[in-house]
Amino acid sequence: MTERDSRTPDGRPPAEQPRWRRDFPIDVAEDAYVARRDFAKFSVLVSAAFATGQIWLLLRSIFRRRAPGAPPARVASVTDVPVGAAIAFRYPTERDPCLLVRRGKDEFVAYGSECTHLMCAVLPEVEKGRLRCPCHMGFFDLATGRPIAGPPRRRLPVVTLEVRDGGIWATGVKLESEQ
Repeated sequence: MTERDSRTPDGRPPAEQPRWRRDFPIDVAEDAYVARRDFAKFSVLVSAAFATGQIWLLLRSIFRRRAPGAPPARVASVTDVPVGAAIAFRYPTERDPCLLVRRGKDEFVAYGSECTHLMCAVLPEVEKGRLRCPCHMGFFDLATGRPIAGPPRRRLPVVTLEVRDGGIWATGVKLESEQ
């Protein structure tokens, strides 16, 4: 009997096996063996899923760029954001998370808060002058939104701000191609 020969788990001949084992035979010698056809099917399915994900990200990026400009929206009151603090908001739509940071007495910056690498949320590290993406340790400059370390290669979308009547207003979004 060679290693490739079929054996039942309890050693009895196939004719003496219970009905369920005859319906679902388990070949002990080959139970870890993967056929080329199964491997090819798995490879094609994984490749198709990856390609679908990439196409989805591309389409999402294209349609987001073509969206018309949003009207100005009040983000917060100047007194609501102490120096060195950050608050989250959504602009221009409810699906677009953003981050407002007060760097100084009269200095505010705002960016889209999804990392340009794989869309993880960025976290402010105001004292270090950067935004950090904890997923892959990417860092962005707090003053400009440009990547300074890690895998991100594109800068964060900049939310243009205006301070008036004691409030902070988001007035638009500049993507990397527009900056």
